[in-house]
Amino acid sequence: MKIERLSSDKIRIFLTFDDLTERGIQKEDMWREIPKVHELFSEMMEQAYSELGFDATGPLAVEVFALPAQGMVVIVTRGKMNGSDSQDSLLDEEEDIYEMEVTLEQSDTISYVFHDFEELLRMAKVINPLVKDGGTLYSYQNKWILQLDPAGMDEKDSNYQAIIAVLSEYGDAASVTPAVLEEYGKAVIRQDAIQVLCTHFK
Repeated sequence: MKIERLSSDKIRIFLTFDDLTERGIQKEDMWREIPKVHELFSEMMEQAYSELGFDATGPLAVEVFALPAQGMVVIVTRGKMNGSDSQDSLLDEEEDIYEMEVTLEQSDTISYVFHDFEELLRMAKVINPLVKDGGTLYSYQNKWILQLDPAGMDEKDSNYQAIIAVLSEYGDAASVTPAVLEEYGKAVIRQDAIQVLCTHFK
């Protein structure tokens, strides 16, 4: 489980499938109201408080993104409370600590972020023989984000697993959706990004 602060009121939590399996949770369970998922959320909030000082009392907006082969990304945004709400929330805390509004999204797009252009190039050279559709490269918040369409790839296929392994070695799973990248990012290479990188940067 990896937790990072995005702003004073927003954090991002990355859960691998191993994190879920260790707790006896299947990917599909994140869509259901079951005690194990509540326990996991409580554990995430405790870790967020101990690592980042993120206080999760009050209204929370929770966005869950399921990413193929990488795991789950959970974005938690803390809502603003007025004075009377904070008093009420302290009284209600015993009964229900988290007042959550949960949004669930599933994306088939394989999305990885690279903080360094050199790492991106190294990855491209390793992955080039494995990839048929070379994907799209975006520039977003001073990082490079590569998105690959897994169409025609089977998650159980060794080639697919090899691609994910290489991407994970050089980059980090990204929680940014294609819609956000289209709106706020800049498409640097729209098609066959891997091939273009390998051709132009030898």
